[in-house]
Formats: sequence, structure tokens, C-alpha cells
Amino acid sequence: MPADIAVRVRLFAIQRELVGSREVPIRLPHGATVDEGWAELVTRYPVLAPGRSSVRFARNGEYADAATTLADGDELAVIPPVSGGADEDSGQPSRIIELRERPFEHDLVGVLAGRLATSGDGAVVGFVGRTRATPGTSAPGQEAEAARHAERSVDSLEYEAHDSMALTVLHRIADEIAERFGVVRLAIVHRTGEVPLGEPSVAVVAVAAHRAAAFDAARYAIDETKARAPIWKAERFADGHVWIGQPARTGPPATEAGPGSSSPRSEASECSSTPEETP
Repeated sequence: MPADIAVRVRLFAIQRELVGSREVPIRLPHGATVDEGWAELVTRYPVLAPGRSSVRFARNGEYADAATTLADGDELAVIPPVSGGADEDSGQPSRIIELRERPFEHDLVGVLAGRLATSGDGAVVGFVGRTRATPGTSAPGQEAEAARHAERSVDSLEYEAHDSMALTVLHRIADEIAERFGVVRLAIVHRTGEVPLGEPSVAVVAVAAHRAAAFDAARYAIDETKARAPIWKAERFADGHVWIGQPARTGPPATEAGPGSSSPRSEASECSSTPEETP
């Protein structure tokens, strides 16, 4: 049995900036947990310690609790506060899940609806989130920097993502929408990189036979994307930036009924997306 294991710690957004690196290799005793991996990281970088209550963890691209055992060669991702392939059916995709660096086309909602809708669909509900000049709620640990930029207008937003994990989470959200609301034709497309003021950064399109299910699906998709996907947002000003968001929720909200019901109640409202809806 090996005396220790090698673990690759990945850092994003606030933690990446505090450490000055995207990855930190660490060695831990055999049988060490995620929490012990965090403790080793903080031993090296004490500046991270105050952020413990607001971070979540992922092991090899899946959310994991602090007691999860690590193995040799694992990736341990530290998830700071978040910004809040298609199946085929008669030749048409039933799901479009994408992260894009390039700007969205002018009529992205219409383009996505055209790719998803069938002759049996009577409802298309779209949501587009745009960058805005007014700042949002700063992430834990960013209060002082937010105060420095108080009363200023945001110049642009910048998005960073754990790409593979974000896509996995978005597909899981789409699976939940199919189960809860019976909506299988869905698109969630999110920008990464810098997004200028007034440009769209996220688009959601839900297509269904009836409007109630489509509305519920679209609302669930954007709310859960903001609350759970490892996608981080920084508001950029002329002389600095502020990370925005709340601690990630690692699972779905509680459901009160089956498909076709009203939007479900969150079981972890303190970890849900910030009040503002625009990303």
C-alpha cells in the first residue's frame, strides 16, 4: 500500500487569483479526504483559509463532500461562489448544451428554437441574460473590492468555467427538467471569456407542447445554471474587477410534484442564485 498519493488541485476565479496559479500538485497520506486536501492547500496558501465556508469541492468532475476519500491521480477542484452532445429525434436535436467563447448570433433564441421545435410543439420560451452596467452582489471575500468600486458602472463581464464539469452539470439539469416537467427539447448556451456591456452571455430555450411546461422548464434551467454550474463571473471596471456570486449548490432543489407541476421549491435557498436574474 503506497505511503502517499498525488493529487492535482485545480483553482478557479478568486482562489486562482489569490494563489497565482491554476493548478497546485499536492501529496497526501493514503486514504486522505477532500477536507484533508483542502487543509494541505491552506497550509501552503494561508490566504485561502477565510474562504472555506463559501467553497465547494469536486473530485474528478463531480461534486463531492469534504469526507470523500481521494485516490492517487485524482483531480480536486475548488469551486468558489458561482455566478449564480445532442440526442436525436427524427433528425432533430432534443438538447443543445454549449459553452461558447465567440459572441452569440443576433437571433440566437430563434436559431435554437428552429433547431429544437417540432410540429407537435405549441410553445417556445426563451430567456436571454445580458451584461448590465449596474453591479451585482459580490462573492464572499470580495466585499472590500466591491466597496472600492461602489457607485461605478460596470464596463464588461468576464466568465471563467470548469468546462468539462460545467457541461456535465448542465446536462444533469436538462435530465432533471425532463423528469420534473416532461420537457426534453431544451437549449442552454453560456458564454465564456469577456462579454462587453449590453451583449448576451447566456441563452435558454425550452420547447414543449404546452406553455406551462415550457415556462417552468426555462425558469428551472436558468435558476439551476446560476446556482450550480461551475461558471464564474467577474465584473470589470476601469481599474479592477470584482467576482460575483454565492456558494454553489451541489444538487437539485426538492421537488413537490411530478411533470407539469409548478416550479419546485428550493431546499437550499441560501445557496441559490443572487436576486438579480441577469448573469
